[in-house]
Amino acid sequence: MKSAVIIFPGSNCDRDMDVALKRFGFKNQMVWHNDQEIPKSDLIVLPGGFSYGDYLRCGSIASKSKIIKSVIEFANSGGLVIGICNGFQILTESKMLPGSLLKNENLKFICKKIFLKVKNNNTFFSKKYKLNEIINIPIAHMEGRYYCSKEALKELENNGQIIFQYCNDNGSIKNNYNPNGSIMNIAGIINLKGNVLGMMPHPERCSEELLGGENGIKFFRSIFESIN
Repeated sequence: MKSAVIIFPGSNCDRDMDVALKRFGFKNQMVWHNDQEIPKSDLIVLPGGFSYGDYLRCGSIASKSKIIKSVIEFANSGGLVIGICNGFQILTESKMLPGSLLKNENLKFICKKIFLKVKNNNTFFSKKYKLNEIINIPIAHMEGRYYCSKEALKELENNGQIIFQYCNDNGSIKNNYNPNGSIMNIAGIINLKGNVLGMMPHPERCSEELLGGENGIKFFRSIFESIN
């Protein structure tokens, strides 16, 4: 299995993702954002960080990078694409996913572990989890508040595109357990085709016990199994 991690000026989770992918069997390549072509890959990852210093809007400048055209073409052909944190912001800015990521409701940078509920385990990215499984996973963002129109939200709900929602350790999905104010506690979504995932939490930071937990293991195993 081959993967590619796109590096933007300001990416800071690219190496974490590289290590995680290789640990789970991928032959990974690092690709500079100014390249125009992506090496033959089964998976493309847009990592977390602060691309272009988060100027204008988070992910907005990165969405105009030369490599994005190839990422869009790859996604349109059915290839798997993941955007984590800043990568999620880039996916919305490039219109590969609906909605936007706004500043956190408390206007503060949040870096801590939170609980997620798996709302759809019938995807390339979540098939190893149980439906409604509760996982503990890190977040680290300033602009993680997912927002979309009422019409878009209805489509996300009706089509099963909401994959992860913020909750408490008992799985209760309420505003009290929403770290950033995201609409409907949304932490991760997929596109209608099901091959593009955007999520704010960092599964690459909890893929082995020594580095913060193992709740991300099923995430990477889901992807590998889907491609293999």
